[in-house]
Amino acid sequence: MDKKRILAAVDHTLLNVDATWEQVKTLCDEAVRYQVATVCLPPAYAAEAVDYLEGKLPVCVVVGFPNGYSTRAAKVFEAREAIDNGAAEIDMVINVGFLKSGRYDAVLGEIRAVKELCNEHILKVIVECCLLTEQEKIKMCELVTESGADYIKTSTGFSKGGATRDDVALLARHVGTGVKIKAAGGIRTLQDAREYLKLGASRLGASSLVELVKKEEAASS
Repeated sequence: MDKKRILAAVDHTLLNVDATWEQVKTLCDEAVRYQVATVCLPPAYAAEAVDYLEGKLPVCVVVGFPNGYSTRAAKVFEAREAIDNGAAEIDMVINVGFLKSGRYDAVLGEIRAVKELCNEHILKVIVECCLLTEQEKIKMCELVTESGADYIKTSTGFSKGGATRDDVALLARHVGTGVKIKAAGGIRTLQDAREYLKLGASRLGASSLVELVKKEEAASS
C-alpha cells in the first residue's frame, strides 16, 4: 500500500484549543498538496476554511467535541450550523455517560437526529473506545448501524487513549453492512496506517502522517 493511497484516507486534523487561523490555513495547504480525504476542524473555522479551500477538498467539522455530553438539541444545532457553513462531513461524539447508564434509546435518538439533519452529508460517530468495555463497543456497533450513520469512529484523540488494532478489528467484526470505520488517535507511522487499513478502517485521523511525509521529502531533497 503506497503513501498516496494512505494519505487519501487521512482526515488532516487540527482540533487543539489554541489553534489559530494561520495554523488552519497551513493545514488546508498541506491537505491540498498531499490530497488527503478532508480537513477536520473546530466549528469556529468551518466557514473560513470552506472559503479558503474553494472546493479543492471537503471540510469535516466536529460536533459535541470532545466530551459528548452536550444536549441532543445542541448537537443538532452545531451540525446544522456546520453544514450551513459548507461542511461536507460531521464527526459527532456520543454521550458516553448515557451509554454506560444503559440509556440506549437516548444514544440512538441523538445519532438519528444528527444524521437526519446531515441527510446526504457524511456522519461519523465517535464512540471513544478507550472508555468502553468490549460489550459497550459491540453495542455501539449495533446502535450506529441502526442509526443510519456512515462511520463509527474509535476516538476523539483527547481522552485516555486513541485507536488500537484490537478495537478496529472488533468494530470490523460487529458493525453492520455499509457502515465504515475511522481509526483516530495515536497513528504515528505509515506502517501503523497500513495495518489499520488492512484491519478494516476506511478513514484515518492521523495528521502526523502528513508531517512524516513532509520530513521524508525534506530529507531526500
